[in-house]
Amino acid sequence: MRSKLGFHNIPRAIASVLIVGGSVFLAACGDTAALDPTAGMGATPSLPKPVSSLIPTVNIAPAVGWPAGAMPLPMAGLAVTALATGLDHPRWVHVLPNGDVLVAESNAPPKPDDGKGIKGTVMKWVMGRAGAGVPSANRISLLRDVDGDGKAEVRTVFLSNLNSPFGMALIGNDFYVATTDAVVRFPYQTGQTSISAAPVKVLDLPGGPINHHWTKSLIASPDGSKLYITVGSNSNAGERGMEAEAGRAAIWEMDVKTGNHRIFATGLRNPNGMGWSPETKALWTVVNERDEIGSDLVPDYLTSVKDGAFYGWPYSYYGQNVDERVKPARPDLVAKAVSPDYALGSHVAPLGMAFSEGNALTPALASGVFVGEHGSWNRRPLSGYKVVFVPFSEGKPSGLPVDVLAGFLSSEGHAYGRPVGVAIDKRGALLVADDVGNVIWRVSGVAAK
Repeated sequence: MRSKLGFHNIPRAIASVLIVGGSVFLAACGDTAALDPTAGMGATPSLPKPVSSLIPTVNIAPAVGWPAGAMPLPMAGLAVTALATGLDHPRWVHVLPNGDVLVAESNAPPKPDDGKGIKGTVMKWVMGRAGAGVPSANRISLLRDVDGDGKAEVRTVFLSNLNSPFGMALIGNDFYVATTDAVVRFPYQTGQTSISAAPVKVLDLPGGPINHHWTKSLIASPDGSKLYITVGSNSNAGERGMEAEAGRAAIWEMDVKTGNHRIFATGLRNPNGMGWSPETKALWTVVNERDEIGSDLVPDYLTSVKDGAFYGWPYSYYGQNVDERVKPARPDLVAKAVSPDYALGSHVAPLGMAFSEGNALTPALASGVFVGEHGSWNRRPLSGYKVVFVPFSEGKPSGLPVDVLAGFLSSEGHAYGRPVGVAIDKRGALLVADDVGNVIWRVSGVAAK
């Protein structure tokens, strides 16, 4: 039988108290991290024993937005400006070859079967506190910095009436969007500021009335022949049964010419941003690991993605560490589970990732990966809520993450903003989508903005 511990089996009497008591009650429940955050980072993270409790840790930074005049804090030697403000839950950014910046203003679609019962009610409350309870704008906006001052003078609606859009990719004159349940294609000409053509569906993606991890990221292969799409799981640890996970917890590969697709890699609970290593040409991704087994478990991670590999979810985590909650067990699959390359820390919620491109920011950031950490809800104290840089050497992560953009939390633990997608713009600056602050931040070198 499945374990009776965890959020998915809270007794109704306790859950009603939880909801009525709100954050005061939740603050008294669950565990507190025993390890230093850096213990869960790097190539060989510490993995303590799982912690089981009737009510898991719920510790969310309430979303309040940025006070007037306040901004996030860049690392020494960098400067930050707002490329655009007043957006509507900006989640993802994509830079076109001419320098225009596309922003997916998006949130979760209706998920009627994901919000049922006690757990669904509580998680809706949690997501509302985190700033994720707003309706989806369902559009992609275009930003253009005409005079190069780091602020967009032009803002247009590039595409509208999309179904929770997220990932974007341009191949030749074909612009692809990964919505929550499909990949669609539009014609595009360099410099146009809006598209009125109807979408052409090229691939159905798992969606439906649960659609637990709704975001679908997208990246083209370097030669433009294929698209890679991330599809997150439909549950935390398989508690809905594996029939609900068909095609999920995976990265898909689609042939652009034929539309044929296959599963490229599996066992990835919730992969999001992707990037191609400039040195090894391998595909990399960031992955949100499972919740509800302690503040120190499980480290979210950054990893290269091997064709045909299985990364453990839901049967094991961080390689072959068995999740005892998942029944029936699959020791045959656990034996095949590949360990990730690099741990980012427990519950930091990595979403965006981008490989660095040259020395435009600073030589210290010339080789590695920028990661947008959306921030924890299942850890005490809070983790994430910043943009970090993972240095690389000889095509592999080397050393601990470095804070590039911080200050998203107030001294009281409120969220001024939450980083999501990241990208490198035409002049080598780092763009960061902030879905609570409704801002696209631009981080540049002080000398050359």
